[in-house]
Amino acid sequence: MTKKFLSLLAICAIVFLANCSRIEQNTDPIIGIWSQSDLTVTESSSKQTIRKEWIFNDVFLGRYHEIEGSTITLKTDFNWSKQDDVYTVEYKGLEGKPNNIITIKSSEENVYLQKKDGATLAIRE
Repeated sequence: MTKKFLSLLAICAIVFLANCSRIEQNTDPIIGIWSQSDLTVTESSSKQTIRKEWIFNDVFLGRYHEIEGSTITLKTDFNWSKQDDVYTVEYKGLEGKPNNIITIKSSEENVYLQKKDGATLAIRE
């Protein structure tokens, strides 16, 4: 009788713990891929595209890339946080890169990230 009771109690404990360990899904509008592309002309009159890309995920982390042509020249992780409608992006491992303080804005053409000085940081893909 006690073995059956302990087995039943163990099964109930496992089911209870399994149900409590679910992670709440983050549906923040910043989650996704945002990018900025610039076209530069070098001294030899050739054109080079420099693309910056931010990938925001739902656990307040992300990945930042800088791509020149088809070569990734910089890749790092970042943390992001939100207070009211203002987001802060903190880059890990990049000494000289300042944090970005941004908000999400919309226009007729697209949705974009705006820096606190009013400049556009990136456009949603």
